[in-house]
Amino acid sequence: MVTEAQVRESLRNVLDPEIGRPIEDLGMLQGVAVDGDRVRVDVLLTIAGCPLQERITDDVRAALAPLGVREVDVRMTPMSEEQRAALVTKLRGGRPPEQRTFFTSGDTSVIAVASGKGGVGKSSVTVNLACALAAEGRRVGILDADVWGFSVPRMMGAFGQPVGFNNMILPLEAHGVKIISMGFFVPEETPVIWRGPMLHKAIEQFLGDVYWGDLDVLLADLPPGTGDVSISLASFLPGASMLVVTTPQEAARKVAERAGKMAERTNLRPIGVIENMSWFVCPHCGERTEIFGEGGGAQAAETLGVPLLGQVPLVPSLREGGDQGRPIVVSDPDPPAGIALREAARRVAQATRTKVGKPLPIMAGPGAAAGGAHERER
Repeated sequence: MVTEAQVRESLRNVLDPEIGRPIEDLGMLQGVAVDGDRVRVDVLLTIAGCPLQERITDDVRAALAPLGVREVDVRMTPMSEEQRAALVTKLRGGRPPEQRTFFTSGDTSVIAVASGKGGVGKSSVTVNLACALAAEGRRVGILDADVWGFSVPRMMGAFGQPVGFNNMILPLEAHGVKIISMGFFVPEETPVIWRGPMLHKAIEQFLGDVYWGDLDVLLADLPPGTGDVSISLASFLPGASMLVVTTPQEAARKVAERAGKMAERTNLRPIGVIENMSWFVCPHCGERTEIFGEGGGAQAAETLGVPLLGQVPLVPSLREGGDQGRPIVVSDPDPPAGIALREAARRVAQATRTKVGKPLPIMAGPGAAAGGAHERER
């Protein structure tokens, strides 16, 4: 005979697909009833009409299958407002939302990925580093802080709208990486015409209202330059690291150095430089050509007093992977570009062993990030 204790123990393996924690720990396992070889499981959903309820049902049945249960009846009902509020409080660790970023651990390393100018492949480097770190077993998130020029959703193949309730947003996930971006809240072809205060508020909510969970690394893909978004992120995350991306050419190097020097004035810690588009190898004759010159990454690293963490060759598959939502470290990890990015990710991980673990002055206001995302129902 199957016992209720056996059923509950087996259900410890059932996680909420978006939060990533056991449904019992989240208060979502409302009840269990055992009648011989028949079991009824009552599950609470955070939001009515959850599109993931079929996945939860399948996970419950799969978890109970080894017990030899003949019939599993999974019944789902939405949480009450009080139950949702209790869940958010639990996820925040009992802390008021205005006290911290929404990390559940103080050991999250935050890395701002910066470039002085556009077009150097900063976002491509960001998504590939994230996927490479995730493939190594690290818990990784990407904050697409390029509010105007967001490209991370397409590059990661992540589409849809995040679920929001009770001033909490659940990020989407692709290739094992949690992602939040303005691209989830506005159509891809719609321009975001915001000035400083609105940009500041968006970054504030992406940090304070998004449930990132137990992350090892959060990569923040900054817009080009040293403007409002970069300054806001630095003010929210004092002590975070900065990674500079440049191409070899002199013009890009000089501007990248300015972005790196911004870190010294905004309490960020420069950790290294990655040189992108370092050379091109002809697929016909094998000749290597430095299309954008050479030495820019090494010179920028020397100027900033940080190591050169990687040189990434220019290959069509790197661009193709971004367009198709499958970064090259996922789709084609073994050629030179994939190897360079994976090695760079390992060096970045080594350079960020000093963790960001201090309370940060994030104000999670009642408004929804990007125009009402909090109240969207799943």
